[in-house]
Amino acid sequence: MDPTNCDFSPMKQTLKEELLQVIISLQQSVEAMDTNTNCLLGNFEKIKEKFVTIEMKAATFYLNCYLSPFTEKYPELSHSVQNMSKRRHGGLIVIEREDSVSSILRPGIHIGAEVTHSLLESIFFPGNPLHDGAVLISKNLIKSAANVLPLSERYTGEKKLGMRHRAALGLSEVSDALVMIVSEETGRISFAFKGNLYPITTHGII
Repeated sequence: MDPTNCDFSPMKQTLKEELLQVIISLQQSVEAMDTNTNCLLGNFEKIKEKFVTIEMKAATFYLNCYLSPFTEKYPELSHSVQNMSKRRHGGLIVIEREDSVSSILRPGIHIGAEVTHSLLESIFFPGNPLHDGAVLISKNLIKSAANVLPLSERYTGEKKLGMRHRAALGLSEVSDALVMIVSEETGRISFAFKGNLYPITTHGII
Protein backbone atom coordinates (compact mmCIF):
# COMPACT_ATOMS: atom_id res chain seq x y z
CA MET A 1 0.00 0.00 0.00
CA ASP A 2 1.15 3.48 -0.77
CA PRO A 3 0.58 5.36 2.50
CA THR A 4 0.53 8.70 0.71
CA ASN A 5 -2.92 7.79 -0.63
CA CYS A 6 -4.39 7.73 2.87
CA ASP A 7 -4.49 10.35 5.58
CA PHE A 8 -4.50 8.26 8.76
CA SER A 9 -4.70 11.24 11.14
CA PRO A 10 -8.51 11.74 11.25
CA MET A 11 -9.15 8.01 11.67
CA LYS A 12 -6.54 7.71 14.42
CA GLN A 13 -8.09 10.65 16.26
CA THR A 14 -11.56 9.14 15.98
CA LEU A 15 -10.34 5.76 17.22
CA LYS A 16 -8.53 7.39 20.14
CA GLU A 17 -11.69 9.24 21.19
CA GLU A 18 -13.85 6.14 20.96
CA LEU A 19 -11.33 3.95 22.79
CA LEU A 20 -11.16 6.53 25.57
CA GLN A 21 -14.95 6.28 25.87
CA VAL A 22 -14.58 2.51 26.27
CA ILE A 23 -11.92 3.01 28.96
CA ILE A 24 -14.29 5.33 30.84
CA SER A 25 -17.06 2.72 30.59
CA LEU A 26 -14.71 0.04 31.91
CA GLN A 27 -13.67 2.28 34.81
CA GLN A 28 -17.30 2.96 35.66
CA SER A 29 -17.98 -0.78 35.65
CA VAL A 30 -15.07 -1.35 38.04
CA GLU A 31 -16.39 1.35 40.39
CA ALA A 32 -19.93 -0.06 40.17
CA MET A 33 -18.69 -3.42 41.45
CA ASP A 34 -18.04 -1.83 44.84
CA THR A 35 -21.41 -0.09 45.18
CA ASN A 36 -23.86 -1.85 42.88
CA THR A 37 -25.33 -5.25 43.67
CA ASN A 38 -27.05 -5.54 40.30
CA CYS A 39 -25.74 -7.76 37.51
CA LEU A 40 -23.12 -6.02 35.34
CA LEU A 41 -23.42 -8.35 32.35
CA GLY A 42 -25.43 -5.74 30.45
CA ASN A 43 -22.59 -3.26 30.86
CA PHE A 44 -20.09 -5.81 29.57
CA GLU A 45 -22.25 -6.53 26.54
CA LYS A 46 -22.46 -2.83 25.65
CA ILE A 47 -18.68 -2.46 25.97
CA LYS A 48 -18.12 -5.52 23.77
CA GLU A 49 -20.48 -4.11 21.13
CA LYS A 50 -18.56 -0.82 21.20
CA PHE A 51 -15.28 -2.66 20.59
CA VAL A 52 -16.82 -4.44 17.60
CA THR A 53 -18.07 -1.13 16.20
CA ILE A 54 -14.61 0.44 16.55
CA GLU A 55 -12.97 -2.54 14.83
CA MET A 56 -15.42 -2.44 11.93
CA LYS A 57 -15.01 1.31 11.48
CA ALA A 58 -11.23 0.99 11.34
CA ALA A 59 -11.39 -1.99 8.95
CA THR A 60 -13.68 -0.06 6.62
CA PHE A 61 -11.22 2.82 6.47
CA TYR A 62 -8.19 0.62 5.88
CA LEU A 63 -10.00 -1.38 3.20
CA ASN A 64 -10.21 1.71 1.02
CA CYS A 65 -6.55 2.47 1.70
CA TYR A 66 -5.44 -1.03 0.74
CA LEU A 67 -7.40 -0.92 -2.52
CA SER A 68 -7.02 2.65 -3.74
CA PRO A 69 -3.50 2.25 -5.21
CA PHE A 70 -4.55 -0.82 -7.19
CA THR A 71 -8.01 -0.06 -8.57
CA GLU A 72 -10.14 2.99 -9.29
CA LYS A 73 -13.29 0.89 -8.95
CA TYR A 74 -13.67 0.96 -5.17
CA PRO A 75 -17.08 2.74 -5.40
CA GLU A 76 -18.35 0.01 -7.75
CA LEU A 77 -17.05 -2.70 -5.41
CA SER A 78 -18.65 -0.96 -2.45
CA HIS A 79 -21.98 -0.63 -4.22
CA SER A 80 -22.02 -4.26 -5.31
CA VAL A 81 -21.16 -5.83 -1.95
CA GLN A 82 -23.68 -3.65 -0.14
CA ASN A 83 -26.44 -4.73 -2.51
CA MET A 84 -25.37 -8.35 -2.24
CA SER A 85 -25.33 -8.05 1.55
CA LYS A 86 -28.90 -6.72 1.64
CA ARG A 87 -30.09 -9.62 -0.52
CA ARG A 88 -27.84 -12.19 1.18
CA HIS A 89 -26.25 -13.18 -2.08
CA GLY A 90 -22.89 -14.77 -1.27
CA GLY A 91 -19.83 -13.42 -3.03
CA LEU A 92 -16.06 -13.79 -3.22
CA ILE A 93 -14.05 -11.04 -4.95
CA VAL A 94 -10.26 -11.12 -5.32
CA ILE A 95 -8.51 -7.82 -5.97
CA GLU A 96 -5.01 -8.45 -7.30
CA ARG A 97 -2.36 -6.12 -5.94
CA GLU A 98 1.40 -6.43 -6.52
CA ASP A 99 1.59 -10.24 -6.49
CA SER A 100 0.24 -12.13 -9.49
CA VAL A 101 -2.20 -14.80 -8.33
CA SER A 102 -2.47 -16.60 -11.68
CA SER A 103 -0.31 -19.52 -10.57
CA ILE A 104 -2.02 -19.81 -7.17
CA LEU A 105 -5.69 -20.13 -8.07
CA ARG A 106 -7.39 -22.59 -10.39
CA PRO A 107 -8.59 -20.41 -13.29
CA GLY A 108 -12.23 -20.16 -14.15
CA ILE A 109 -14.04 -18.43 -17.01
CA HIS A 110 -12.44 -15.45 -18.77
CA ILE A 111 -14.50 -12.25 -18.55
CA GLY A 112 -12.25 -9.33 -19.53
CA ALA A 113 -14.79 -6.59 -18.79
CA GLU A 114 -14.67 -3.33 -16.87
CA VAL A 115 -15.70 -3.55 -13.23
CA THR A 116 -19.29 -2.45 -12.67
CA HIS A 117 -21.54 -3.18 -9.72
CA SER A 118 -24.28 -4.54 -11.98
CA LEU A 119 -21.93 -7.07 -13.62
CA LEU A 120 -20.56 -8.22 -10.27
CA GLU A 121 -24.05 -8.60 -8.85
CA SER A 122 -25.21 -10.58 -11.86
CA ILE A 123 -22.23 -12.94 -11.60
CA PHE A 124 -23.08 -13.73 -7.97
CA PHE A 125 -26.84 -13.91 -8.48
CA PRO A 126 -28.02 -17.29 -7.12
CA GLY A 127 -28.37 -19.81 -9.91
CA ASN A 128 -25.83 -18.14 -12.17
CA PRO A 129 -23.30 -20.85 -13.20
CA LEU A 130 -20.43 -18.57 -12.12
CA HIS A 131 -21.72 -17.58 -8.68
CA ASP A 132 -19.97 -20.28 -6.63
CA GLY A 133 -16.39 -19.34 -7.51
CA ALA A 134 -14.30 -16.22 -7.00
CA VAL A 135 -14.17 -13.21 -9.29
CA LEU A 136 -10.65 -11.97 -10.06
CA ILE A 137 -10.18 -8.23 -10.49
CA SER A 138 -6.95 -6.72 -11.78
CA LYS A 139 -6.79 -2.93 -11.82
CA ASN A 140 -10.15 -1.89 -13.30
CA LEU A 141 -11.06 -5.14 -15.07
CA ILE A 142 -12.89 -8.29 -14.09
CA LYS A 143 -10.40 -10.77 -15.51
CA SER A 144 -12.32 -13.96 -14.76
CA ALA A 145 -15.04 -15.60 -12.69
CA ALA A 146 -15.61 -19.05 -11.14
CA ASN A 147 -11.98 -19.20 -10.01
CA VAL A 148 -11.07 -21.74 -7.30
CA LEU A 149 -8.87 -20.49 -4.46
CA PRO A 150 -6.60 -22.44 -2.09
CA LEU A 151 -8.34 -23.19 1.20
CA SER A 152 -7.05 -22.21 4.61
CA GLU A 153 -7.23 -24.77 7.41
CA ARG A 154 -7.56 -22.09 10.06
CA TYR A 155 -10.17 -22.23 12.80
CA THR A 156 -11.73 -19.23 14.51
CA GLY A 157 -12.34 -20.20 18.11
CA GLU A 158 -14.25 -23.47 18.16
CA LYS A 159 -16.03 -22.82 14.86
CA LYS A 160 -14.56 -23.74 11.52
CA LEU A 161 -14.85 -21.08 8.86
CA GLY A 162 -17.23 -21.42 5.93
CA MET A 163 -15.94 -22.28 2.48
CA ARG A 164 -15.83 -18.70 1.13
CA HIS A 165 -14.00 -17.41 4.19
CA ARG A 166 -11.53 -20.31 4.09
CA ALA A 167 -10.87 -19.62 0.41
CA ALA A 168 -10.38 -15.89 1.04
CA LEU A 169 -7.98 -16.52 3.90
CA GLY A 170 -6.17 -19.23 1.95
CA LEU A 171 -5.31 -16.88 -0.90
CA SER A 172 -4.41 -14.03 1.46
CA GLU A 173 -1.98 -16.33 3.28
CA VAL A 174 0.10 -16.90 0.13
CA SER A 175 -0.22 -13.55 -1.70
CA ASP A 176 -0.80 -9.85 -1.05
CA ALA A 177 -4.23 -10.00 -2.76
CA LEU A 178 -7.20 -8.56 -0.90
CA VAL A 179 -10.32 -10.73 -0.92
CA MET A 180 -13.80 -9.41 -0.17
CA ILE A 181 -16.43 -11.83 1.13
CA VAL A 182 -20.20 -11.52 1.42
CA SER A 183 -21.73 -14.21 3.60
CA GLU A 184 -24.73 -15.95 2.08
CA GLU A 185 -25.93 -16.99 5.56
CA THR A 186 -25.72 -13.66 7.36
CA GLY A 187 -25.14 -11.02 4.68
CA ARG A 188 -22.10 -9.79 6.58
CA ILE A 189 -19.23 -8.27 4.61
CA SER A 190 -15.60 -8.91 5.49
CA PHE A 191 -12.23 -8.94 3.80
CA ALA A 192 -9.14 -11.10 4.06
CA PHE A 193 -5.69 -9.54 3.85
CA LYS A 194 -2.27 -10.95 4.71
CA GLY A 195 -3.74 -13.95 6.49
CA ASN A 196 -6.26 -12.06 8.61
CA LEU A 197 -10.02 -11.64 8.37
CA TYR A 198 -11.69 -8.29 9.09
CA PRO A 199 -15.42 -7.45 9.37
CA ILE A 200 -16.54 -4.20 7.79
CA THR A 201 -19.67 -2.13 8.07
CA THR A 202 -22.58 -2.97 5.80
CA HIS A 203 -23.26 0.66 4.94
CA GLY A 204 -21.29 3.76 4.12
CA ILE A 205 -18.12 1.95 3.08
CA ILE A 206 -17.40 4.30 0.18
